[in-house]
Amino acid sequence: MAKLESTFKNMVLSLVIISMVAAGALAGVYALTAETIAVQEAQKQKAAIQAVLPNGCTIGEAEQAANGLTIYKAYKNDEWVATAVETSEVGFDGPQVIMVGLDAQGNVLDYVVLKQTETPGLGAHIDHWFKDAVGNRSIIGKPANKLSVSKDGGEIDAITAATISSRAFLKAIGKAYTAVCNKPVDAATGATKQVTEEQPAEEKEATL
Repeated sequence: MAKLESTFKNMVLSLVIISMVAAGALAGVYALTAETIAVQEAQKQKAAIQAVLPNGCTIGEAEQAANGLTIYKAYKNDEWVATAVETSEVGFDGPQVIMVGLDAQGNVLDYVVLKQTETPGLGAHIDHWFKDAVGNRSIIGKPANKLSVSKDGGEIDAITAATISSRAFLKAIGKAYTAVCNKPVDAATGATKQVTEEQPAEEKEATL
């Protein structure tokens, strides 16, 4: 095979060909893994729905609530007893996606964090903090429309040095209440409070 002459035109042509081959390879890998990833996500979602609802329930098909959230109603002997709600809110470092179970009165049964990008050791504690029976952390058994952190006049202890993440989490739970009960929340969780630009990023969440 004849060697290409080392010219600018041939160099550009070679780079284009290499880029096309690489793009094709990436597309092939994505095509092979996309279905597997989708199946894994669906399994994770199904497990989360079952985890936040009472045992022995018949779970209905996905429905769209008035506020756009996806809900899954659970029945026992044809009686509606609880609902799983996929809800979300933007936290300190990105979106929080949560599956929360509410009973027919709007009280929190349980929750599972599906996705979050909060700071490890701080906001990332949302996956368990609000279940802990320590102080006033737990939201389990409490009305989902009356949840706010103590700094905002509520009764829930925010995650240490992660108030913004905590506010966002409780706001997401409030959205779930609205989806199930079609009523506004009573608490002002203050998830959109502003932080001052002068503070270093790692200190902003801790001081609010």
